[in-house]
Amino acid sequence: MSGFVSPVRLAGDRWVTLEPLSREHVPEIAAAAADGELGRLWFTAAPAAEAVEQWVDNRLAVQSPDTGLTFVVRRLDGRLVGSSSYMNVDPPNRRLEIGNTWYVADARRTGVNSETKLLMLGHAFDQLGCVAVEFRTHFFNFTSRAAIERLGAKLDGVLRSHQLLPDGSRRDTVVYSILDVEWPAVRNNLRHRLSRH
Repeated sequence: MSGFVSPVRLAGDRWVTLEPLSREHVPEIAAAAADGELGRLWFTAAPAAEAVEQWVDNRLAVQSPDTGLTFVVRRLDGRLVGSSSYMNVDPPNRRLEIGNTWYVADARRTGVNSETKLLMLGHAFDQLGCVAVEFRTHFFNFTSRAAIERLGAKLDGVLRSHQLLPDGSRRDTVVYSILDVEWPAVRNNLRHRLSRH
């Protein structure tokens, strides 16, 4: 399979490896979803324990070389601890979004997210030649907003009433981005943060 975001395995040297999502990951994702809180996080799209197969099928349905790619995140000890995706891929304009990220509780506030984003951003800028990588989150997801800002992404703006949520509420979506000219400084920042874990 060829295209802008062809399936690829990305390997870090301190915390994680990333591999393309497949149906074979269902049992491990189910174990991760048993974390107890993942499916109840109202502001993110983490899999609920009772709907793991549906979550995998939904992610695979939007996975193609010109639309997106979902990775599972595996600690170096082999345990699957989360997932993150390339989404809203725009090959003619060399842009994409990194999103639908979730981790089990004991992977949060470790080097897992920093190395995951270092690998995904590095691939996007250095191999795919992206000119911009976006991050989007719910206006009220202050934890995610702070994490995105710690990466070095800049605020682009807020898309008001951007999405209608299943409970009938409206999501205001906060949009951030990193540009290719900013990537060297962002990369240095991520490497520095990883050196302290």
